[in-house]
Amino acid sequence: MYKVLIVDDEILDLEGMRTFIPWTELGLEVVGAVNNGFDAIGFIESQHIDILVTDVHMPGMSGLELAKKSLELSNHIKIVFVSGYQDFNYVKQAISLNAYSYVLKPMDDNELIGVLIKIKGELDDEKIRYNTEEAYRQIAKNEYMLQLLEGVINDDTIDILLHNYGLNQIAWPAKAAVLEIDDLSWKLEKLDEHVKQEWFNHFYESVVTVFKQIEIRHMCRTSKQRIFLLAESRIQVDDLKSLISEIHTMHPFTVTIGLGHEANDLYELRHSYGKALTALEYKLILGKGKVIEQNALEYSDAEDIINTDIPLEPLFNAILNYQLVTISDEIDRLFISAANLRSKFKIQFFVMHVLMRLDSYLKSINENLVAAIQMDTNKPDIVLQYETINDIRSWLRYRLFAAAEIIQSKKQKKSAKLVDEMIRYVKDQLHDNVTLKEVADYLSFSPNYLGSLFKEVTGTNFSEYVIALRMEKAGELLKDPRIKIYEVADRVGYRYMPYFSRQFKEVFGMTPGEFRRKI
Repeated sequence: MYKVLIVDDEILDLEGMRTFIPWTELGLEVVGAVNNGFDAIGFIESQHIDILVTDVHMPGMSGLELAKKSLELSNHIKIVFVSGYQDFNYVKQAISLNAYSYVLKPMDDNELIGVLIKIKGELDDEKIRYNTEEAYRQIAKNEYMLQLLEGVINDDTIDILLHNYGLNQIAWPAKAAVLEIDDLSWKLEKLDEHVKQEWFNHFYESVVTVFKQIEIRHMCRTSKQRIFLLAESRIQVDDLKSLISEIHTMHPFTVTIGLGHEANDLYELRHSYGKALTALEYKLILGKGKVIEQNALEYSDAEDIINTDIPLEPLFNAILNYQLVTISDEIDRLFISAANLRSKFKIQFFVMHVLMRLDSYLKSINENLVAAIQMDTNKPDIVLQYETINDIRSWLRYRLFAAAEIIQSKKQKKSAKLVDEMIRYVKDQLHDNVTLKEVADYLSFSPNYLGSLFKEVTGTNFSEYVIALRMEKAGELLKDPRIKIYEVADRVGYRYMPYFSRQFKEVFGMTPGEFRRKI
């Protein structure tokens, strides 16, 4: 709403205008109603006023004097004079002061309302023109700032920035800061391009207000995901931390700020910007949602070497044997080494190297890495989408857990299939005194391996299972009175009757003869 100040020394007229004019319906707000010019000047000095409605003839300071002083303080104010004096001199002076209208008393409310409607229309048009001009101005400033930061600049550009865009008022020394939205590579991946653009525009508009709250006056968008901020001497690291926190309350994601070194002029600012970008790369190591200063990580290039000979056999064995705790420990051990690399691309290369070695190892035992860790074959650079080393570590841990789960499931299926083969063979050879060694020879495995596997899958020893199977079969045969008891024993692999009778009694609690008589 546009703000209106009413001034009239006649209290009844003042209250009448404030009460009977439908200000809110007109899109206007009366922020003050005073009876003298001095109080009116106090209002105009303390806050923005769009429309001044004032009586012409007032004691102490006339409406004409008030209008002059008001225009000196704010030349955009629309002035409406209200007066019972019809003297032509007043009208001439009102016209000279660019008064919007001159309404005579006794005043017709509809006449004043009509005037106010026209003024609001003009203010709306001016606002649109201003916003359009400001938008083009900001676009131009953004381009000039980009030229400065990228080093494609000349003295004319510097002069334009200094005098047309207020960079001559910078409080040096200043620092370049780069704000980056975290995780956008995958958070906005599925959105259409025009939706993404609308999202970025909305984000930028929303944070500009926050920038101004901490007195950041100069900024520019360097990419969809990044915004350059000029942090003048009064801007401290804590201010930038507060900025990050405020943005996080407005949007469901975090931002990270890289901060360069101090600069004393626009030429040095470009180098500070380079340092801010380098600091931002350290997000991979230090994490996101924070301010990272350019000297956050100091290291020697000599130490920044990728060790591709790190032993991975403990990790491979843990995956094959479904040892999740060991997998987690081995991943942590790997990333202790990776963190020393200090380079985002080297860390990503390191992880890809681990995956390739794992792929080679799994293929050697007929396992497929892509299937095992459920990677999207259309996106081989999946690791590149993660912005911090913790994100990459979490992704790798989750995927290797999934690989171990799949491999374990396959092993269990293979084991179950092999045990089924053992059981089928035993049933087919139940009339013989079948042994574990005989089954192992038939399936080309060692007896110890098959015995352990059988116990793991069924929970029963092989010999105990065979006895139970024989006794179950013997019980069925004894139900047929035409089959002799010794024939039953022979059909289930027993050649010695006392031994058959003893084992039968251990299982059923009675001898074969007693069992037959009972049924």
